[in-house]
Amino acid sequence: MYNFRTDLAVERNDIYKKVNNIQSEIDGIEIENESREETDISRVKIINEDGENKLGKPIGNYITLDVKNIKLADDEKIEQIAEVLADELRKVIGEHVTDTEDILVVGLGNMYVTPDALGPKVIPHIEITRHILEYMPKVMPEDTRPVSAISPGVLGTTGIETMEVLKGIVDNIHPKLLIVIDALASRSIERISSSIQIADTGIVPGAGVDNKRKEISNKTLGIPVIALGIPTVVDLASITNDCINLFIDNLQQKAMSNSYLNELKEKDNYEEIKEALIPKDYNMIVTPKEIDKLIENMSKIISKGINMAL
Repeated sequence: MYNFRTDLAVERNDIYKKVNNIQSEIDGIEIENESREETDISRVKIINEDGENKLGKPIGNYITLDVKNIKLADDEKIEQIAEVLADELRKVIGEHVTDTEDILVVGLGNMYVTPDALGPKVIPHIEITRHILEYMPKVMPEDTRPVSAISPGVLGTTGIETMEVLKGIVDNIHPKLLIVIDALASRSIERISSSIQIADTGIVPGAGVDNKRKEISNKTLGIPVIALGIPTVVDLASITNDCINLFIDNLQQKAMSNSYLNELKEKDNYEEIKEALIPKDYNMIVTPKEIDKLIENMSKIISKGINMAL
């Protein structure tokens, strides 16, 4: 299988088509696009094993919201994006549980590593109701959904696999569905902290940067798992590939026409670039210098979106 080096299904679809020179839709994959409130929405549905094998993602739904200039977003813009996210998330949740069934929100990642801190930063802003319904039920409306949340840390600081922590929690408090928040990897510099993916197939933490941990999914936990992620990092080979394309664009504008440059741009050069970088261990994982502000804004969008949806 092709090494996609991205967690986003919409990117994997584009990469597969480019590598295999496919102009039409891929067999086993359904795509639907929509624009709303200055947000581009792409819905990728993997419908069979053929599509699953081609994209290296389980059968299911992958919704990507693309927004721009997040680092400049004011409170009004953040609220607007959160509402779009809430609508999409609400639909996905509704396919798996009723309006009043228990949900556990999980913030994956390392609080002390900024590009990986999205999950832990979202959790304090989730509106928790489970304990109130248990100990003071009369102060809440009868149709209130029990919501609990946890940020389990990472293996490097706890010595415990995230899956092991979550299995213990699920077996004890019996939620009906998990919403898991995590930082993702992308193959495009344009998508860093500008895309939000909702997937109803669970998640394999670290898969986008070749650091796979144990899968968190219905298969491993016995309940539906919705993964909500944002790309915060990209590897150096991807950046180099993007920069080459930008360089070729500039040359083409000046030269008007050049068959070699056209041919070079049509090809995905990622694998060749990676092979040149890896022997000297230069294929670094890169994040923007504004990552603190981006994580702050994205954590607000995610927490607000989840609260609205629940």
